[in-house]
Amino acid sequence: MAEAAKNPVGQQQKIIVPNKHGEKLVGLLHETSSPDLVILCHGFRSTKESSVMVNLAVALENEGIGSFRFDFAGNGESEGTFQYGNYRREADDLHSVVEYLSREKRAPSAILGHSKGGDDVLLYASTYHDIRTVVNVSGRYDLKKGIEERLGKDYMEVIKKEGFIDVKNKSGAVSYRVTEDSLMDRLSTDMHESCLQIDKECRVLTIHGTADEIIPVEDALEFAKIIPNHKLHLIEGANHSYTSHQAELASVVLDFIKAALQQDKATSN
Repeated sequence: MAEAAKNPVGQQQKIIVPNKHGEKLVGLLHETSSPDLVILCHGFRSTKESSVMVNLAVALENEGIGSFRFDFAGNGESEGTFQYGNYRREADDLHSVVEYLSREKRAPSAILGHSKGGDDVLLYASTYHDIRTVVNVSGRYDLKKGIEERLGKDYMEVIKKEGFIDVKNKSGAVSYRVTEDSLMDRLSTDMHESCLQIDKECRVLTIHGTADEIIPVEDALEFAKIIPNHKLHLIEGANHSYTSHQAELASVVLDFIKAALQQDKATSN
C-alpha cells in the first residue's frame, strides 16, 4: 500500500488511438475539470513513462491542466516495430492523436516534446498549423549530428555494405537495428527548412539544459534564430534528462503554457 500512497498521479484513463498505418497507439489521459489539454511526446528509445513525461503530467494536473502522454508506434505499449529515424512518421502519429482527441471534444491546446519528441512537435507545427502553443524540450537542430556517437565513425560505409547496423547495449545484446532506409529518413529530415514553415501565430518555447551531454545547447540557439515567434529558456546546469532540474523544467513549462492559454482565452472572448 505504501507504494500507492507515494504515487502523485491522479486519475488516468487509458486511451487507444489508431494511427494512419493501422497501429494502435496507447496513451494515458490525465483528466482535470479544465477544458485545456497538453499532449506530451517522449524522446528516442523512451516511453510515456519517462520521468520527464510523468513529472510534467503531474505538474500540469496540479495546476488543473489536463494532459495526454502516449507512446509513439514501436515504443512502450504501442503497436508497431521500433525504427530509427521516423521523425515525420512520429509527427503523423501525433496528428492521429490530435484528430482523435478533437473528435472526442478534447481538442489539445498545446503540444510538448522532449528530445526527439521536441523535433516531432516542431515538425508537426511546420506541417499541420492547427496548434498554436508548442514546447520543444532539448530537441536536436541538426539531425546529421549525434549519429557517430551511436553508430560509430564509419557508419555510412558499414550500412552501405551490410544494409544495417545493430546497436548493442553494454552487455552486448542488440538494442535496436538501424536500416539504411531509416538512417536516410533521419538524414533527409531538415529541421531548418521545417522550422521556417511554422506560422507566426504559433508560439514556440525551446527549453534546453546548459549541461546537456547528448544534444549540445547550441542547437537551442539555432532554433531561436529561425522560428518566427520563439522564446528561449536555458536551464543552468541541467543535463539532457533534467535529472536534478525536474521542478525547474516544470515551472518554466507551466509559466509558458498558462500565459499562452490566457492569451488564447482573451482573443476568443
